[in-house]
Parts: sequence; C-alpha cells; structure tokens
Amino acid sequence: MKKSILVSACLLGLNTRYDGQTKECAAVLTFLLQHNLRPIPICPEQLGGLPTPRSACSFSRGDGEAALKGCGELRSTEGQILTQHFISGAQQSLKIALITGCTQALLKERSPSCGVCNVYQGTLKINGKGVTTALLSHHGIQVFSEENLTACRT
Repeated sequence: MKKSILVSACLLGLNTRYDGQTKECAAVLTFLLQHNLRPIPICPEQLGGLPTPRSACSFSRGDGEAALKGCGELRSTEGQILTQHFISGAQQSLKIALITGCTQALLKERSPSCGVCNVYQGTLKINGKGVTTALLSHHGIQVFSEENLTACRT
C-alpha cells in the first residue's frame, strides 16, 4: 500500500501559483515514484479562498509562526491584508492531512504558505516558515521542500 504525502500542487504540475503558472519539479515526481508515495495535492491559498491567478503576497510582518500567533501579517502587492485567507488555507490543509493520514508534507520553498526555511518579507528573502508549514509542523507533520528531498524519512 502506498503511503500518502501532502504535496504543493504547483510542484506536481498544476497551475495553482499566484500567477496561474506551475512550478512542476521533475525531482519531486521522481522522488514520489522512487519511494512509492501517493501525492495528495494541496494549494493552501486556493483552500483559503483566494483565486488563481491572484496578486503576489508576502509577509509585511513576521512569518507563518508569527501569523498563527496573531502578530504576523500577509499583504498583497496592492496592500490588501490577506492573513486570514492564509490561516484558513493552512487549517484546511491540516484537515486534509488528518483525513488522508499524511504524516509528511513536501511543500514549495519560499511560498508564504508553504515555505519551509525561507519566505519573503516584502522583496527581502528571510529565514522563516510559511503559514501552512508552521501549522502542519505544530501538529507533528514533518515538512520538507523540493530543495531538500533528502530530509524526508520514507
């Protein structure tokens, strides 16, 4: 039986990115096949009610950990505060993980939802987690990115 793993939908070739594009990653597809893993695609921004395409978003304060504590903030390039959409998408992603028995997630680095080690604060890349990564991690789900496939314990 294949083990299920949450995967950022854009890494699987789905057009879910903010700009309506994909970030299909051959290394991710190969990794899933080699380890006999069943991908459960998620796009936290879509799950949180944001359309595709949508305005680019970044943190204006903090990162995903801070957003979950109520002291971080996400804004669109037009200045619209969208923090609650990101939190809602993270909560929906967690529900999917629990329903499908996922104990791991392979997410897109630098995304405001999925960033594992880095996210953007404005145009500055900072060390930090996306909102979904932070929430999944708090619930014991191991999260790693397409840039660190070797971190996965299969």
